[in-house]
Formats: sequence, C-alpha cells, structure tokens
Amino acid sequence: MTIFKEIIQSPLFVKQKKKLHKQQIKNLDIAVKAILSNPLVGDTKIGDLQGVQVYKFKSNQQVLLAYEVIDLTLYLYAFGSHENFYRDLKKYLKD
Repeated sequence: MTIFKEIIQSPLFVKQKKKLHKQQIKNLDIAVKAILSNPLVGDTKIGDLQGVQVYKFKSNQQVLLAYEVIDLTLYLYAFGSHENFYRDLKKYLKD
C-alpha cells in the first residue's frame, strides 16, 4: 500500500462530485480507496494524456475516473461516462 502525502481534487472533479447523489458518492469513494490501495490499478494513457491513468468502475453504468500520481501526491482530475470523456479531459488538462 502506497502512502500519499496529499490528495488533490481538481476544480472540475469537485464540481462534478457536487452533482452526484449519495449512493454515487459512495461508489466514487470506493473507487478512490481502490486507487489509494493500489495506484497502478488504472490503465495508463499515452499520447496527449500521457501520465494520466483511468480507473473504470460501476455505478449504475460504467464510470471512468482520471487520476495521476506525481511524487507522493494523488491528483484526481475528472470522472464521468465514456461519452466524450477523453476529449473533455484532454481539453481540461490543456487549459
């Protein structure tokens, strides 16, 4: 188990999380705990999203959670359904 010094939620992540129902927040928290226990659990992306990892989990439908581990800090970027997820994430990280 990796010990993180800090977990940073992007403004986009916080904004998306506020719109969720209680059960969806619980499912998201379970996914974050899975990442905390094993940071390599997600698929590593290449190209424009190099370094970003995406963890897939179920919450009514499949949800993708984008994160990155730099030093001992976990950065939570965004989550959502597959539709336009990578396009929106790429646009967010570019800005």
